[in-house]
Amino acid sequence: MRLAASLWIVLALAIASPATAQAPTPKWALVIHGGAGVIERANMDAGTEAAYRKAMAGALAEGQRVLEKGGSAMDAVEATIKVMEDDPLFNAGRGAVFTAEGRNELDAAFMDGATMKAGSVAGVTRTRHPISLARSVMEKSPHVMLIGHGADQFAKVAGLEQVDPAYFFTERRWQQLEKTLNEQRLPIPTRPINAPSAARSISRGPQPDDHRFGTVGVVALDQKGDIAAGTSTGGMTAKRWNRVGDAPIIGAGTYADNRSCAVSATGSGEYFIRLTVARTICALVQYKGLSLQAAADEVVRKQLPAINGDGGIIALSADGQLVWSFNTPGMYRARASSEEPAVVAIYKDEP
Repeated sequence: MRLAASLWIVLALAIASPATAQAPTPKWALVIHGGAGVIERANMDAGTEAAYRKAMAGALAEGQRVLEKGGSAMDAVEATIKVMEDDPLFNAGRGAVFTAEGRNELDAAFMDGATMKAGSVAGVTRTRHPISLARSVMEKSPHVMLIGHGADQFAKVAGLEQVDPAYFFTERRWQQLEKTLNEQRLPIPTRPINAPSAARSISRGPQPDDHRFGTVGVVALDQKGDIAAGTSTGGMTAKRWNRVGDAPIIGAGTYADNRSCAVSATGSGEYFIRLTVARTICALVQYKGLSLQAAADEVVRKQLPAINGDGGIIALSADGQLVWSFNTPGMYRARASSEEPAVVAIYKDEP
């Protein structure tokens, strides 16, 4: 009798307190970043903060429109990054930083999680949207990575818009270059041909010190359950000798595989390359069974700092996990899905 009574009690408790249901997998999802670094409230005036939040929200909305209409994750990644490449606030495309020689050398990468096909470019100087070029390398060539003049030549073959290098010029980034070169006691180059004169060029004024790690990136999940990742950057201010960072390196700054996750990174590229950050995060999910957040934190908040690497990542998985992780004071970031409203954040103390 006592056993029967106990069974009834257990049954009653089970009915009264059902197990918490798992959150439904979103039909679509999108996470974006606009760079990480020394981004703190003390260094950010209200106008600049509002401009960044508006820019992030606008880019997020562009990708969201694609996904809500049933578009592919790849289309959403490309559309979102093109918006950011055209916005001078970000270190990509038109807002790219300058090399020590006074040039804009642009890098980008694209990866499809469904097929694991990838494309990347480095040292691009004339293609308006490097992210579209990276996708074209993936889809229209037998290669994965093209660099420099050859990459721009391929862009013409692929029918992508070409621009005068002066198109990428912004006074804000030129001032950052002069400041950095003066600190390094290196000569300041002549202003680029066709760039506006200093008298006619308008600077946005003081900005947070994000120029070291400024990169834009997007990861997306579409309604078919496929994921994709893309990253675009101008690299480091005053970089020399055609330096290339992690953004266009598949597995370091960009990676996507439906079986694990999609990642886009931003930070001190040399360290991200050494740790193959993007692929390592996905491997921890795929082979160790870690949650995506745990895997991201393990690499970004433990392994990277251990070798003095700074920066952050955004990531998502085909089962709907949306995460970001960074070890800097701030990271421009935003996310949205079919199951949650848009969130835009900048500082470390924001959710």
